[in-house]
Amino acid sequence: MKNFNKYIAENATSPGYPVDGSDFTNDLAKPETVARINAFLGSMGKMEYLVPEHAVHRLRGTLDKIGLSFPSTPVFEGQSGSFDLPLTRFGGRFGKDTDTPHDEVINDDGISHMVEGGLALKIQYEMMKNNSCRIFAKIE
Repeated sequence: MKNFNKYIAENATSPGYPVDGSDFTNDLAKPETVARINAFLGSMGKMEYLVPEHAVHRLRGTLDKIGLSFPSTPVFEGQSGSFDLPLTRFGGRFGKDTDTPHDEVINDDGISHMVEGGLALKIQYEMMKNNSCRIFAKIE
């Protein structure tokens, strides 16, 4: 008799997606992980929103599910524009780890120790002729 994991592995119907979740980690140092997140964020560019703040709210909710957050967005001005927002992972790091000297404290974004310089969410927006808005987002 087969166990459940073996059955799922043999009968996977979703090509390109990991069956047991082992390939999709939250390791942002892997370019494949960032590419998968960007693919999902890119799908939001196909939709139109009444106001740009609604799209950013949806972006925030999506990234919160995987432990990523960003500060409040600047005011959307004009017909189009773009801005970069720094990302933090699980609210950042504060405290000590095994390599921290006794007189120092770690206080960072939770990403920069894995990816040099950290990551940022790049948001580009444009207003459409029908007064709706499109948002394009990417992590770099």
